[in-house]
Amino acid sequence: MLALYWLLVALMVVGIIGAVVPAIPGISLIAIAIFVWGLVNGFSSVGLSLAIAIVFLLVGIGVDFLATYYGAQKAGASKWGQIGAVVGLVVGILGLLPALPIGGPILGILIGPILGAIVGEYIYRRDLKLAAKAALGIVVGSLVGNLIQGVLAIVTVGVFLWTTFPSAG
Repeated sequence: MLALYWLLVALMVVGIIGAVVPAIPGISLIAIAIFVWGLVNGFSSVGLSLAIAIVFLLVGIGVDFLATYYGAQKAGASKWGQIGAVVGLVVGILGLLPALPIGGPILGILIGPILGAIVGEYIYRRDLKLAAKAALGIVVGSLVGNLIQGVLAIVTVGVFLWTTFPSAG
């Protein structure tokens, strides 16, 4: 039972990393680990931490979209830049997968949205300087959203440890 506990905590640490790094599950992975512990040990022991994980998962999704939108808006990005960032994300993940099967998708997740936003803005405005500025706003907004999700993930794991650690042994 103790080995399972620490295995789930390790999975939650991966979830914390995933909350900040794209392409790795974040708070959803933490919620699944808490759910598994609840299945094994009884849901009364994880009620608070599971509720927090679910709420923070929903809040994190909202924060991610709002932070990216706010960053794009502050930098003057158009819908073309935002659409370009999403298309760049998809193309980055899928396009670099065959070329670089190990690091390709992660590299694509990092580079794809930037290039996509620049291309989208350039198509709309025909000004590379404005396109780069808009792309930067989208990326900065997205990074801020990821950092907030990271804090939410850390709090979720902290609450889980605080409420379950005494009874885990």
